[in-house]
Amino acid sequence: MSTTKLSDIKYSILDLAPVVQGGTPGTSFKSSLEVAQLAEKVGYTRYWFAEHHNMISVASSATSILIGYVAGGTSKIRVGSGGIMLPNHAPLIVAEQFGTLESLYPGRIDLGLGRAPGTDQLTALAIRGENFNAVQNFPKDILRLQTFFSADNANSKVRANPGEGLDIPIWVLGSSTDSAKVAAAMGLPYAFASHFAPTYFREAIKIYRDNFRPSDQLKEPYVISCINVIAADTDPEAERLATSMKQMFLGVVTGRRQLLPPPVKDMDAIWSPYEEEAVMQMLAYSFVGSAETIKNKLGSFIEETGVDEVMATSPIFDHQSRMYSVKLFADVIRKSAYAPLNQ
Repeated sequence: MSTTKLSDIKYSILDLAPVVQGGTPGTSFKSSLEVAQLAEKVGYTRYWFAEHHNMISVASSATSILIGYVAGGTSKIRVGSGGIMLPNHAPLIVAEQFGTLESLYPGRIDLGLGRAPGTDQLTALAIRGENFNAVQNFPKDILRLQTFFSADNANSKVRANPGEGLDIPIWVLGSSTDSAKVAAAMGLPYAFASHFAPTYFREAIKIYRDNFRPSDQLKEPYVISCINVIAADTDPEAERLATSMKQMFLGVVTGRRQLLPPPVKDMDAIWSPYEEEAVMQMLAYSFVGSAETIKNKLGSFIEETGVDEVMATSPIFDHQSRMYSVKLFADVIRKSAYAPLNQ
């Protein structure tokens, strides 16, 4: 058990720009900006977008563009990637894109890097072409990025302009123990995708902490856990809202993808016992319920894991219900009484 308390942690948001049934990517982006503006108001630390491809319900494929859109519509919250799938991109291009973002919004940009393709293998082949096995270069590509950002690269024949000499924090993202080893060896902060890949979470953060080597960027290990959060006034209402998330993950399990669907009364009419088990295993780190329920469950989670920050993702069909969940979750951590959204 750690000594970390719920009130000690930072709280942030991971956004996949979900496209709901009846909506479009355009309406999704506008919703994301409204959520980010609310998150800034109620004390969230950062707002990250995740790179995914060939998924009709996820509109965050052009991640750096969305980062600029939200950073331009907010004033102080950190905005970044959770993450950029580095094997999909040349490090120089990433350095230039994030150097541009940091130049536009100084002191507010985070660069989270993942090694997965963020899609299926066929789409990954379409993205990477002859660089299909580029995942093997992940640690070297991080070093290349750090070089491009370094002022010491000024005499190189290949330079990132903008990007060179800028302080852009790099994060390593992961869903396995491999990424934990990379983050520890390089002395970088570590964000784990426990919202959909809980199996190796505790093992990975132990490996990261046990093997962490201080760096110029970070002196002590720092862990973000990404979790699913659906908060409402009552447990039954939150559970009802959560059926949209369960249907979304059912699509992942079965391969039958769809736009984020509205809630349903009874999931048993939709999934088989095997499918339910598979979905609920993926959703092990989900915090669904009233403010009191989430407070108790999250408090125990923080004490058990000692994470430094939680990053909430909330696949909720109704936009106002999503906004309400964002506010309630902030209230849980701030231990303050709920205030109406218009105050």
